Amino acid sequence: MYNRLLILYVYLFALVAGDNLIGTLLAIFGNVLVSISLTVQKYSHVKLAGTKEHRAFYRTKTWWSGFIFTCLGELANFVSYAFAPLAIVAPLNAVSVLTSSILGFIFLRERLKPKDFAKQYGLVFLGYILVIGGAYLLVSFGPNSHEKLIATNIVKHLVGWPVLLYLLLEIITFCLLLYFYKRRKANYLVIILLLVALLGSVTVLTVKAVSGMLVLTIEGTMQLNYPIFSVMFVCMVASAIFQAGFLSQACKLHDSSLVASVNYILSTFFAVLAGAVFYLEFSNEDILHICMFLLGSAVCFLGVFLITKTKKKARIFEPCVTLNMSNGVPTIHDKGPVIQPDYSGSFSYGTLVNNNGVAPAPLPVHLETPPLGPRTSDASQGHPAIKRD
Repeated sequence: MYNRLLILYVYLFALVAGDNLIGTLLAIFGNVLVSISLTVQKYSHVKLAGTKEHRAFYRTKTWWSGFIFTCLGELANFVSYAFAPLAIVAPLNAVSVLTSSILGFIFLRERLKPKDFAKQYGLVFLGYILVIGGAYLLVSFGPNSHEKLIATNIVKHLVGWPVLLYLLLEIITFCLLLYFYKRRKANYLVIILLLVALLGSVTVLTVKAVSGMLVLTIEGTMQLNYPIFSVMFVCMVASAIFQAGFLSQACKLHDSSLVASVNYILSTFFAVLAGAVFYLEFSNEDILHICMFLLGSAVCFLGVFLITKTKKKARIFEPCVTLNMSNGVPTIHDKGPVIQPDYSGSFSYGTLVNNNGVAPAPLPVHLETPPLGPRTSDASQGHPAIKRD
């Protein structure tokens, strides 16, 4: 009974507000919930690390509350694809970056004087303004046409020559990038994130199809018995898993803030392109709306880059001097893990301590062995070349 009332309320709201508005609000609400959940989980890790209590993070109520927020936010994002075009939903991921940064300033950042704060984070606040303005342009001038994704329409789109050509070019590009990444060991950030973006375009296409068919099924039009639903569901799960794997590799090899900004730009670009080719979202739009939409996308890209950009000071190499002396010269090396690493005081998104600013340094120049001088009787014990009196 409650499910029917909820569907009725959503249907009435859709008649009054329109599908685009519902999808936009769901996408914004979902991204805000996801950013809140990640901040709550981050806070639980930081709080647990600051205590002497040896307890796993998943045994805390704070972490589980963040996990529940994550599930609700991802569910809202999933449903939003059924109501709004990809060109609107995909760029709204910038809302998550914006909210995470604001919550990070409130809860996880160190307190600074107003002058120092404005000097250090002035560009970040400029990024906030750009993201808000760009999101407004995206929603205002984005595609207004949105079709009901029944199974027959999805199959009709899938067998069209523009989609087949796009998928062929995407597969060839993905195979070439994968060859350079696996065989040639080209661990460049652009190559890894291009792999993530290509997989992400497949993910959003299948998510939109699966979400649309599920919503139609809940409304009363059965769509789950069509084979295209199973195909789209399998492709959605597989592409999401491989996408997460490549993204984790990028975070391990490169700066997390740079990964966040470049991944948002590339993923949004390919998602919008896939929506335009597969679902023909811009077929009924005039040139003015398309230009304003592109302007809003560019403004959002710049805003996300300014928000995620952080200046890190590289720490110089501090040699470790051992107690082993050879010919009066201490052994200097950098082997082995640091026993007590320096704590920078700043937290990065997804890690407890941000060590991205550590720059590798070469070892010191080989030291010349000084000439042997007269030794004491204690120091000469055990040396076969020195005669005792």
